[in-house]
Amino acid sequence: MTSLRQRPVPTRGRGANPRSQPPPPMQQVYNIIPVHDLIADHPSLRHPEVRAVASALLRPVLNLPKPPFVTLAPNMDLMDWLGVSFGFQNDNVRNQRENLVLHLANCQMRLQPPPANPDEVHRGVLQSFRKKLLHNYTSWCSFLRVKPHVHLPSRRGNSYDPTRELLYVSLYLLIWGEAANLRFCPELLSYIYHHMAMELTKFLDQHIDEFTGRPFVPSISGDCAFLKSIVMPFYRTIKTEVENSRNGTAPHSAWRNYDDINEYFWSRRCFKTLKWPINYECNFFDTAPKTERVGKTGFVEQRSFWNVFRSFDRLWILLILFLQASIIVAWTGKKFPWDALKERDVQVDLLTVFITWAGLRFWQSVLDAGTQYSLVSKERVWLGIRMVLKSMAALTWIVVFAVFYQRIWSQKNADRGWYPEADQRIVTFLEAVFVYLIPEMLSILFFVIPWVRNWIEGLDWMVVSWLTWWFHTRTFVGRGLREGLVDNIRYTLFWIVVLLWKFSFSYFLQIKPLVGPTKVLLNLPNVRYNWHQFFGNSNRFAVMLLWTPVVLIYFVDLQIWYLVFSSFVGATNGLFSHLGEIRNMEQLRLRFQFFASAMQFNLMPEDQLLSPKATLVKKFRDAIHRLKLRYGLGQPYKKIESSQVEATRFALIWNEIIITLREEDLISDREVELMELPPNCWNIRVIRWPCFLLCNEFLLALSQAKELADAPDLWLWVKICKNEYGRCAVIEAYDSIKHVLLTLIRYGTEEYNIVLTLFEKIDLCVQNGQLTASYKMAVLQKIHGKLVSLIDLLVKQKNDLSQTVNLLQALYELCVREFPKKQRPIYELMEEGLAPKNVAADEGLLFENAINIPDAEDADFYKQLRRLQTILTSKDSMHNVPLNLEARRRIAFFSNSLFMNMPHAPNVEKMMAFSVLTPYYDEDVLYKKGMLQDENEDGISTLFYLQKIYEDEWRNFIERMRREGMDDDEDDIWREKLRDLRLWASYRGQTLSRTVRGMMYYYRALKMLSFLDSASEMDIRMGTQEIATHHSLNNRNRDAIKLPTAKKFNRAVSGVSLLFKGHEYGFALMKFTYVVTCQLYGRQKAKGESHAEEILFLMKNNEALRVAYVDEVELGRNEVEYYSVLVKYDQQLQREVEIYRIRLPGPLKLGEGKPENQNHAIIFTRGDAIQTIDMNQDNYFEEALKMRNLLEEFKTNYGIRKPTILGVRENVFTGSVSSLARFMSAQETSFVTLGQRVLANPLKVRMHYGHPDVFDRFWFLTRGGISKASRVINISEDIFAGFNCTLRGGNVTHHEYIQVGKGRDVGLNQISMFEAKVASGNGEQILSRDVYRLGHRLDFFRMFSFFFSTVGHYFNTMVVVLTVYTFLWGRLYLALSGVEGGAKNQSISSEAVGTILNQQFVIQLGLFTALPMVVENSLEHGFLPAIWDFLKMQLQLASFFFTFSMGTRTHFFGRTILHGGAKYRATGRGFVVEHKRFAENYRLYARSHFVKAIELGVILAVYASYSPLAKDSFVYIALTISSWFLVVSWIMSPFVFNPSGFDWLKTVYDFDDFINWIWSSGGAASEANKSWEIWWYEEQDHLRTTGLWGKLLEIILDLRFFFFQYGIVYQLGIAGKRTSVAVYLVSWTFMIVAVGIYVVIAYAQDKYAAKKHIYYRVVQLVVIVLTVLVIVLLLEFTPFKFTDLVTSLMAFIPTGWGLISIAQVLRPFLQSTMVWDTVVSLARLYDLLFGLIVIAPVALVSWLPGFQAMQTRILFNEAFSRGLQISRIISGKKSTA
Repeated sequence: MTSLRQRPVPTRGRGANPRSQPPPPMQQVYNIIPVHDLIADHPSLRHPEVRAVASALLRPVLNLPKPPFVTLAPNMDLMDWLGVSFGFQNDNVRNQRENLVLHLANCQMRLQPPPANPDEVHRGVLQSFRKKLLHNYTSWCSFLRVKPHVHLPSRRGNSYDPTRELLYVSLYLLIWGEAANLRFCPELLSYIYHHMAMELTKFLDQHIDEFTGRPFVPSISGDCAFLKSIVMPFYRTIKTEVENSRNGTAPHSAWRNYDDINEYFWSRRCFKTLKWPINYECNFFDTAPKTERVGKTGFVEQRSFWNVFRSFDRLWILLILFLQASIIVAWTGKKFPWDALKERDVQVDLLTVFITWAGLRFWQSVLDAGTQYSLVSKERVWLGIRMVLKSMAALTWIVVFAVFYQRIWSQKNADRGWYPEADQRIVTFLEAVFVYLIPEMLSILFFVIPWVRNWIEGLDWMVVSWLTWWFHTRTFVGRGLREGLVDNIRYTLFWIVVLLWKFSFSYFLQIKPLVGPTKVLLNLPNVRYNWHQFFGNSNRFAVMLLWTPVVLIYFVDLQIWYLVFSSFVGATNGLFSHLGEIRNMEQLRLRFQFFASAMQFNLMPEDQLLSPKATLVKKFRDAIHRLKLRYGLGQPYKKIESSQVEATRFALIWNEIIITLREEDLISDREVELMELPPNCWNIRVIRWPCFLLCNEFLLALSQAKELADAPDLWLWVKICKNEYGRCAVIEAYDSIKHVLLTLIRYGTEEYNIVLTLFEKIDLCVQNGQLTASYKMAVLQKIHGKLVSLIDLLVKQKNDLSQTVNLLQALYELCVREFPKKQRPIYELMEEGLAPKNVAADEGLLFENAINIPDAEDADFYKQLRRLQTILTSKDSMHNVPLNLEARRRIAFFSNSLFMNMPHAPNVEKMMAFSVLTPYYDEDVLYKKGMLQDENEDGISTLFYLQKIYEDEWRNFIERMRREGMDDDEDDIWREKLRDLRLWASYRGQTLSRTVRGMMYYYRALKMLSFLDSASEMDIRMGTQEIATHHSLNNRNRDAIKLPTAKKFNRAVSGVSLLFKGHEYGFALMKFTYVVTCQLYGRQKAKGESHAEEILFLMKNNEALRVAYVDEVELGRNEVEYYSVLVKYDQQLQREVEIYRIRLPGPLKLGEGKPENQNHAIIFTRGDAIQTIDMNQDNYFEEALKMRNLLEEFKTNYGIRKPTILGVRENVFTGSVSSLARFMSAQETSFVTLGQRVLANPLKVRMHYGHPDVFDRFWFLTRGGISKASRVINISEDIFAGFNCTLRGGNVTHHEYIQVGKGRDVGLNQISMFEAKVASGNGEQILSRDVYRLGHRLDFFRMFSFFFSTVGHYFNTMVVVLTVYTFLWGRLYLALSGVEGGAKNQSISSEAVGTILNQQFVIQLGLFTALPMVVENSLEHGFLPAIWDFLKMQLQLASFFFTFSMGTRTHFFGRTILHGGAKYRATGRGFVVEHKRFAENYRLYARSHFVKAIELGVILAVYASYSPLAKDSFVYIALTISSWFLVVSWIMSPFVFNPSGFDWLKTVYDFDDFINWIWSSGGAASEANKSWEIWWYEEQDHLRTTGLWGKLLEIILDLRFFFFQYGIVYQLGIAGKRTSVAVYLVSWTFMIVAVGIYVVIAYAQDKYAAKKHIYYRVVQLVVIVLTVLVIVLLLEFTPFKFTDLVTSLMAFIPTGWGLISIAQVLRPFLQSTMVWDTVVSLARLYDLLFGLIVIAPVALVSWLPGFQAMQTRILFNEAFSRGLQISRIISGKKSTA
């Protein structure tokens, strides 16, 4: 505990101002501090640090050289001088001036010990900032081996002139502030800075220009010169390249993206080509012809699945080599592998792995050359040489190993055994292996001593480049990525355990069991094939099909084992982090008495020592302190009495948290009274714990007193004091009763003296330990009863005097007559002052004239009285306080987090400053009245839905509105409180207003913490009384109509803000900035849209909120100028004011929209850190209190580096909306907690996956920003910030003592679009240079972690689905070919083949993938609740949802890698209560799920018909149950999770709508949702943009549909068991005839159907007659059977679909021919057929009774548990109430 002495008043003027509201703004517009006016009365300007920096900028301008043609104004500073010298915009100068002043001032405030002269910029502050800001530039200079142009004067004595240092720092900030889109190219900025710093140096040193012979002047100057001369040419070049991308549809290799532009500056050729002043005619710019222009730089993104192998070759080489070795060892048939390894033959066979290894190396080199050949140019000829040499070297090793291997066997065969000559040849082979492995051994050595590798990679010596040239291209990023030895050991151990488990499992349960059946199949004699066998009679193809699914699972099951082990490691980490120790309010009760100490320890700054470094002793002391707090050890942590200022400070913070919960309507007014810590009053001697902790304690003490009536006082008191709350309840109740009675009886009356004397007597007995000896404890129950009756009477405020007198009289009789053990006569009582002196007056008149009932408007008295009533009467344990689940979760998490390890909080003055940045496009700001009122087709409005979902919160909201003056009629809310209602609804959606409210809690928290930091003990004590008095006074001027019993609150000016002295506002603004980048705000204002008005409303109500937007100014002649504008709301002028307007080189969006939006506004952020918050996030006041602790993490080493990104935990708040939202929430929660925890520690590969992460602002500012923006390749822009951070030597950590809210999509269609976006993004990541470099530059085990936690997860999901395909196609082949029957006839056990093939589906069921959810749930909520939760999710068909999601991810991931087509998909984020039409679901899922599921269903049906194994039902079910589950879930999930999905009437309407859509012809202006044809063409878009390889692979994949026909036609009766190839060829006549018939009928319909209908009918009749005739003839004269008709449908319908699929690929060639119309018509029929197949089971289930109610129960079960009457919602029958 800190000392209780009064704190000194701050010396910087902060305490001088009396308590006041925020100061009025200055006349000239400014952002945070008026740097232009240092004598203004602004709280921030009272800090000497701010004045020191501002004056350092001002002082030396007159001594600097004068730019030509410019008059220097007297008030100019260094920034202005740079602005006019180099042509920077004025507002850019103003913006960066404030940025620099704020940052340096904040840094100087943090200095420990404080500088001797606070009025000067401290040398260390400026130097450290320069080094940090220019670190990337100096590293770049070192990399290119050029000398930096930062020339600082040598130090002379103690004099320090900061001018030069300020100029160099300011120049970089000004370049960055105006660079616009070039900010994504940090080395391009370094190139510009390099030359401008050179010019600055020459200008300052008055160099003589060699060309003019005059003093040197900068080459760029004039109005907007920097923008026009430097930025615009680069911008135009980038814009031209983006136009070449054809909106992202062109191959990545055809145009340069941001990375290519930037990486051009990674070689010294940039100096030769671009020169300075810049040569705009060089081939870098778009001025050069396209053929001569510089092409891709550093990397070429080529679309291929081989990228997975190319980027992670080490992983695949390990898996392939182990697979080969396992098969060799298992083939011997020995029980254990070590037995097989004793045989020399096996040992020699194992040497073939080196031939395979060399072969894989060769393939890697071929892939490198095949994808990167376009990088080779005249300047980079050595790159081409290396590609060729690598391939040649790999080929050489293949030949060497093959020759040496062959020589071993030839010698052995010649010797007929293993003799010394053969052994010698083995030794020779091993010597070659040793040479081959030298590079690997070196890398292992460097792995063991990582700091050596980091040191070598950090050297920019030419000799190092030569030595490493063979292994990789020299790049500026990806150097020195190794972690420290301790981290190395931890993640290495993790992966060794996982790999040992995986390889053991694979050998014994996957590979070894397959060897036996393989040998039997290979030796199977005389298999009679049912068809024409092209590959002879060998069964090798059957063996290959047998092995393929097992090999695929062998490759992906490492993902499963990674998930399993990471779950347990994550849980262990969580346990050691003390997560989940306080899970509910009951556990909080047990720890609440240590809670104040924990809050003081963590949230309140300790007295700063002179040394800022934490010593080992101090760390040890902290650890002991935390241990005591956590487990309540030691006396100081048991009792915190109200005499201590810490308790009062704790009460202020706790009450503010409770107030915010009330403002958010999470708790009711009554719950506020039960939960708040009231200020000390009524002379109560103990801390007044919240009522919900004291419940039942008083009654328990009463019963204990009765039990121990004759025991000594000490016994009774020890028993009561066993529970701290019991002790406090008894003392508080006693003191409160004493105060109430003495308040009730008029002072000075005889009765008053009697009561006073009575209490004095009792007090004396308590002091002497004589209470039980003097008084009958049994009478206490009667006294309690009368006291409760009296307080009830007072609380009801009936002012019934006679009843009050009677109760007081009865109490008097009990206390004086019955209570004492010794009965005393009246005269003794009179002598002792316990009876009136005048006996005659005692006849029923006692208390009659002495009562003074407090005024009904004394709200504070009655509030305390209600508290006393609660303490005296509460019998239940109040487990349900608060009632709201979210409030309970938040309080439990916050209280638990205070017992976790976190850095100490500094004073607000000394904390790091930070900004929050939120990109916003045109989503909802506030829900409009119409949106809340409008009803959907079921008659449900959004408001009605919210009222039922958040029933308790709606009640609390209505209670609050009534307290604020609304009439009792709820309908009046639309008229009187519409804005409040819209806000209430918006705060429950995913709106901008919710995000802004959450983020502004930082501002509120900082103001309060700033007050508490500087407040003295007296301030705090008096303050609590003042708050209480304020609430009391505020409630006296209320409407007299209101009932006096109404609980009265006034939160307009909440709690602590009443006590502020003025400096708090200045501190909070200096430490926190919130910028929302509303890209379209200018356009919305111009059009008068409601969004603009709502954004203005948010600015008006949040003084720290700033809005940045892009303004488009039309100049005429189709010219438009674009500006980045920052605005705020001026509280004095009562209007929006413009702060900065910085011109852009052109339109903002060249790359992906969101990162471009962030990038344009990042120049307006401030501080050391920046938190990226998305539009669907929320924050909580109690979490905001811990922000300054979190920012201290930047100062701590994690491993060998300090963090550059602080990962923050998320809480997904949308889980309560429906079961579907809950599945998504559970999946997301386990990822953002347990998943991220493991990635950060021990695996050290956490990236940036979401938005609450906090970035080191100046680190990222100079390295390309907080996201990447290249079109399409960076569609998942967030994660590239993590990639960039890791590649550039940053460090990403994860912290779970603080959380931020996050919303997720809640409807299946929204979720699927989100999954599609993320899967497509991962498909693009695989092509990217970042993933390639990380795959090669990370060490072996970190590369494993990186793969399985990013793209590997999606790749492996796709392979699992491919495994199902290969398994089923393999079974189909075995069944139709006759191999399966032959194997069965040869007595191969069907179980042997069947079970082995089915073993992979144990994994495919995905039980293991749910493990992280269960483990994290167990950790945070307990094991049994987690298991129950999991079972409940299964009953709600969670497995259907997860299997369906797997299909979504597979489809979009695979399609993106193969064909591209990744795009941003807006998901809407609204509430999903309306029914989705069948046609909409079909459009969304036809290609990704329905068609694939139908294909698998057809395979399963054909297999069931023709497989001998399928005759045994059990074997068939065992083989195919998981496949059938996949088929059913892919078809039925969109309807199971669709509100009213099984409503019969809706199904009928949906079918009509679908038929109309299918046959709609559409038109030029039609949309996909109106016309099938438009949709069909849109679905093929990816085929139009794909490359040649994509088209070829698509055609090869489509050929599988012809296999049905090939396999089935030989099974038809008409084939007569012939196996000639002619049977298959003749079957094509059927296809030709069928298509011909269709063409004839279609032609007749077009020509005759409209005008000559009879002709059309005649043609139909002729076709039908001819068809019937042919069938009759076939039945009569051939072996054709009638069942062949049905069977042939299974053969020919897939063939038709295959032909249509191939025709779509060949569309460019077919579209202009007659064939295309037929293709379109047939495709329409196929979609109609698929639609019928899909809707059939839906219609059946809809028709059966009970399914609709069951589906509703499944979908909305979570809402049911919170009181949602969903039956009324779905049926539309609203309650009349």
